[in-house]
Amino acid sequence: MPREDIVMVCCSDIAGQVRGKGLLARDLHERREKGVGWTPTNIMITAHGAIADTPWGPFGDLILKPDLDTLVRVDFGDDGAPEHFVLGDIRHLDGTAWACCPRDFLRRGLDALKAEAGLTLKASFEHEFHYDGVEEVANSGYALDAYRRQGVFAETFLDALQQAAIIPDTFMPEYGPCQYEVTVEPKPAMRSADEAVILRQIARATAFRLGHRASFTPILRPDSVGNGLHVHFSLHDAETGKPVNHDPSADHGVSATAAHFLAGILDKLPVLTALTAATPISYLRLVPNRWSAAYTNLGVQDREASLRICPVFETTGVDVAKQFHFEYRAADAAATPYFVLGAIVWAGVHGLRAKLPRPEPTETDPGGMTAEEFDRCKLARLPRSLSAALDLLEADEDAKGWLGPELHDAYLRHKRFEDALMADLPLEEQCARYHKVF
Repeated sequence: MPREDIVMVCCSDIAGQVRGKGLLARDLHERREKGVGWTPTNIMITAHGAIADTPWGPFGDLILKPDLDTLVRVDFGDDGAPEHFVLGDIRHLDGTAWACCPRDFLRRGLDALKAEAGLTLKASFEHEFHYDGVEEVANSGYALDAYRRQGVFAETFLDALQQAAIIPDTFMPEYGPCQYEVTVEPKPAMRSADEAVILRQIARATAFRLGHRASFTPILRPDSVGNGLHVHFSLHDAETGKPVNHDPSADHGVSATAAHFLAGILDKLPVLTALTAATPISYLRLVPNRWSAAYTNLGVQDREASLRICPVFETTGVDVAKQFHFEYRAADAAATPYFVLGAIVWAGVHGLRAKLPRPEPTETDPGGMTAEEFDRCKLARLPRSLSAALDLLEADEDAKGWLGPELHDAYLRHKRFEDALMADLPLEEQCARYHKVF
């Protein structure tokens, strides 16, 4: 039967969902500037389908303007339609940026980083997800058997990523039930966030073609290991591209510039969780002793630190400065990558602006510290709920400035509505619902 190639023009929204409109692929270049029609209230659609309290109601018109550098066309070699989509920006009808575009939130942060500090940022997202094409078996963490049982999923998935111009680094069975992890090469910040959106869709598409599902839900069950989203990042001189993270003469090798940036993240971490751990069940992960993040601490080779100085593999001939980087761990894939990375960038800019003092890494478990030690290290517990995180976001004037008043208001309305939708449900039911949507 004759078929027509269709491409979706998409955005990743407040709900962490990818939504858009399809058009004939042959018309895409014509639509490069014109875009496709969109509506402000679309961004208030929650992950569960209901529309949150919207400041726009049925009024207003926008456009989704495709960025052809993000164009994806993956042919799985079966009789199904290819995965054909392109990401873009939400704009006003005259082409100017819309205040509530998540992609523009990250872009504005990167512009501030460059204008105020002469820096750019590279990043790589480390994704954990649940693949239901394998039986849940005890003692499967990191096991060859767990890799074997996923069959051709990994081979098909990694091939599809490369068709989408994403360079895989590693794939592995993780510790949790039916859990796997994929890492990719670092890229400039905006491309890295785009790739995080694309990667999740390619994983879901691969699983779908094999008759299964891949879910990036924050946690499968209240008693299980969660799916984290770990963001590896490094700072670079905007003119030369040279990394500026490492100083061999400084404490733990962290340069003065990087120290200010990290201090800004730590200072705002409780606020950032509202953007980076964006569902009620996200906070089931952010507790002590779950190999996640629970405190506002910087760690060295500590996988329970919210912010980590990553190890350098010092084999013969390695340039330490090129490897030296950091990892943000208080995030999951229910948040759009543009908010996750944008929050990190804006908080880092805050630290650079204020020249915040060098943070000292914790060398012991904060949960085991005395109250005096905890205070001396200037630590705080991360919020224990989405509601508490949203209260912090609402009260923080710096964060309101980063987001802008319109996005700040829309985000709070959206997430408070979502939180209320889940409030009366048992945790098991909440986890089941998020499993379906992510």
